[in-house]
Amino acid sequence: MIILVLALAISYAYFRTELSGSEEIVKVGTLDLVLDETSEGISLDNAIGISDSEGLSLEGSTFELRNNGSKAVDYTIYLDDNTIGETDTRIDDKYLKYNLNKNGQNRGAKLLTSIGSNPNRILDSGTIEGKSTNKYKLNLWITDEVDGNYSGQVFSGKLRVEVSQEREKEVATVLLDNIPKENQYDDGTDTFIAGEDPDNYIWYSGKLWRAVSVDNEEKTTKLVTQWNISTVNYDDDSSAFEGSYMEEWLNDTSVDGFLGNLREPEKFIVMDAKWDATMDTTNLGSITRPDGEATVTDAIGLLNMYEYQSSYHSTTYGNGYLNNGLWWYTLTPNSMSDIRCVTHLGNNGIFSSVRALGVRPSINLKSNVKIVDGDGTIDNPYRLDGDNDTNLSGTKLSNRYSGEYIRFGTGENTLYRIVSHENGTGTKITSAEPLKSSETFITSAFGSNTTFSSTNTIGMFLNGDYLTSYVGDDYANMIEDSTTWYLGTVGSGASYKLAKYTDTNMSSITGTTTNAKVGLLRYGELMTGQFERYTIKNGDSSTGLTATYWTLAPYNMFGIWYVSMSSDANTIGLSLAYGVHPSLNLKSNVIITGGDGTLQNPFQLN
Repeated sequence: MIILVLALAISYAYFRTELSGSEEIVKVGTLDLVLDETSEGISLDNAIGISDSEGLSLEGSTFELRNNGSKAVDYTIYLDDNTIGETDTRIDDKYLKYNLNKNGQNRGAKLLTSIGSNPNRILDSGTIEGKSTNKYKLNLWITDEVDGNYSGQVFSGKLRVEVSQEREKEVATVLLDNIPKENQYDDGTDTFIAGEDPDNYIWYSGKLWRAVSVDNEEKTTKLVTQWNISTVNYDDDSSAFEGSYMEEWLNDTSVDGFLGNLREPEKFIVMDAKWDATMDTTNLGSITRPDGEATVTDAIGLLNMYEYQSSYHSTTYGNGYLNNGLWWYTLTPNSMSDIRCVTHLGNNGIFSSVRALGVRPSINLKSNVKIVDGDGTIDNPYRLDGDNDTNLSGTKLSNRYSGEYIRFGTGENTLYRIVSHENGTGTKITSAEPLKSSETFITSAFGSNTTFSSTNTIGMFLNGDYLTSYVGDDYANMIEDSTTWYLGTVGSGASYKLAKYTDTNMSSITGTTTNAKVGLLRYGELMTGQFERYTIKNGDSSTGLTATYWTLAPYNMFGIWYVSMSSDANTIGLSLAYGVHPSLNLKSNVIITGGDGTLQNPFQLN
């Protein structure tokens, strides 16, 4: 533990930060905390409450955290109360706001009370890699949002840094140590995480996951994606997981499947995991652990209804963290041809296996996988050792992973995601959500027939106005001038493979294609799900955060597949107006200039 004083003096008439000494350095192991006198501190002519914009414009006080060693370490920086004069009165935290700029990025104006109370005000925490430096600037001011009498009162504080060299811990250990016991349910075989919104978010391979359970003996950790990664039908009228289209899609190691787009799966996940797909018609709430009658061995699976039910041991149905406000398939059959699913309200539903519904893949992390960063919250999910890349500037985008976020285009539609590297050299991307104009989803008819092209209704928009009004020249130059778009027909109960191939053996590419600069996602492709809630928890009201949108794939000669607001897929006539979800291929020479690919810090491109 190291402590260094940062004196902050606040009064009604004057507000000042003083840093004593020319340069103060305190060492612990390989870590230095440095406060630099070159900072001009914080000063105001009149310290009555000021606006956030004024507070953010203050000069601020600068300090650095330097890791001189070769290994990463965990750290937490606290802002503690310091001793004040006997005749002074300390100002209440509720009158104070702060902004911490870390490595050039502002956290934004926040009340001091938002980071805890003394001695637990956490300014920053995380992992600092070896031979790295974090640069900070701290602004502190009295807010004009809270009325009060603080005339003559003062604040004096000190920075305290706690450092842990032993930063790497197994996922199972971190989860069970940090999840409250009331949010854990041990059935004797697995310990399930339960509750409305526990801190069990994990970022891996470009996707946000939730930790569902820990195997008590093997110490493996089961995860499921937070959102519906795609929308496909289960099978051709059979509810058996083994041999189904669903099993194939999840474990497809080609560029078209889920497993084929995961980062180093042999390193992170159990490749021969057991998935219990035993039939069960019991009502939700009284399901018992399946007996293994229909166990399948695969790398990727789905959650079964018992596992979904087990997440509710400290909350009511419909309000738990596994209800993502969408429709999605489970692994549990209800009959020989029907599959049990979870509805947008979090209840049990039943769908025919020939229907296309949302897919939330599930994996089992190996017991030796370690957490190296994050706190498990949605804004700072746990990061895994080997999947926590930093300093990616200059890296080709074509080396990155499906699901990662990038900034692309102009205006309000600048958030995109990687789909795959289908053409081998470039990067296929899609907008993170259907296009909006003034915060409202735009719509378009598909065209006069089921064949997409650059000259049909939606294709003309994508290859015309979209490029000029939503992308702009600088980004349009990054796009391949011509991409082949596959237009295979996928009928009811048919395999996702037929959208691209002539048969399910993938022996040859479909002869129905078109070439255009911009297209749409096809049926069953990665990222053809929904990534927001369709409905609020415990209610039928729509959130307005999702939109029904077109895919490329014909259902027959009269209709095109669409993905609905609740993440099921269906077919409809061509003249109706639905959302537009553009897809395009970026050139092989596009490089990353900043960011880490997460939602909070998307890749910047050049």
